[in-house]
Amino acid sequence: MRKVILGVAVSLDGYIEGPKGEFDWCFTDQDYGMSEFFKRIDALFMGRKSFELAQSMGGESPWKGITTYVFSNTLKTISVADTRLVSGDTLEEVKKIKESPGKDIWLFGGAELTSSLMNANLVDECWLSVHPILLGGGKPLFQSLKNRKNLVLLKVNQYATGLVSLCYGTS
Repeated sequence: MRKVILGVAVSLDGYIEGPKGEFDWCFTDQDYGMSEFFKRIDALFMGRKSFELAQSMGGESPWKGITTYVFSNTLKTISVADTRLVSGDTLEEVKKIKESPGKDIWLFGGAELTSSLMNANLVDECWLSVHPILLGGGKPLFQSLKNRKNLVLLKVNQYATGLVSLCYGTS
């Protein structure tokens, strides 16, 4: 079965966006393990807001050749190559996609989508790129979690920039 991997940049104080929705604090000066990560995946999950943000930054999908699933009950159509709209019972659709043939799936964005999948125990790994910055506010990584989640540390990478990459299994 395919794994769903939450892969996200997070500030040291636990935010995925600054107070004004900014993400200019994310390091882009090197690969930080992304090339290796892209070898593991062939699909991407994102919520509507993350999809619209990605679209506003460049039009076509920045992840060519990767099937992107956009979860939304408000969008009616999507006309971007390799992109599929998922509406209705999100959890059932995720279960079907996980059971379909393919590589692992990157849970890219959407705080609501992330919380929903975490609460349903549908996330298999959490790959957090912890940036050495305190934002003091913004959008927290985890919102509305119903229960405590015990994690198992799988891998740690430390970079000269101070970024630490942590990979946890959700057991």
